[in-house]
Amino acid sequence: MLAAVRDRPHLDADTITRLARVRLGRISVQAVYDVLHALTGAGLLRRFAPAGGPARYELAGDDHDHLVCRECGAIVDTRRNRAPGPCLDPGGATFAVESTEVTYWGRCPTCQQRHHR
Repeated sequence: MLAAVRDRPHLDADTITRLARVRLGRISVQAVYDVLHALTGAGLLRRFAPAGGPARYELAGDDHDHLVCRECGAIVDTRRNRAPGPCLDPGGATFAVESTEVTYWGRCPTCQQRHHR
């Protein structure tokens, strides 16, 4: 499963299950979810869930955000300025902030092109 996610980041659990079955033969959906949960808990995978869609998985360790196309669902990694600022300031809350997740929504170049024809 790590190889599948490494080779094709942003996969959902259903796609990972199909790829695992190609490599391993029979494997239950529950087993895939159990392994994904364990790998995420061990810090090897990062799970993120764009609003309105299934959770996605990618290798952990690379701190980045995501661009998501509202039309076709394409997901692209992006980096933003990580300097302290409004996104990292919880506005006086008493939580110790450990991380933030930002998802940028819009239209990918292909969908923009299709929309302007």
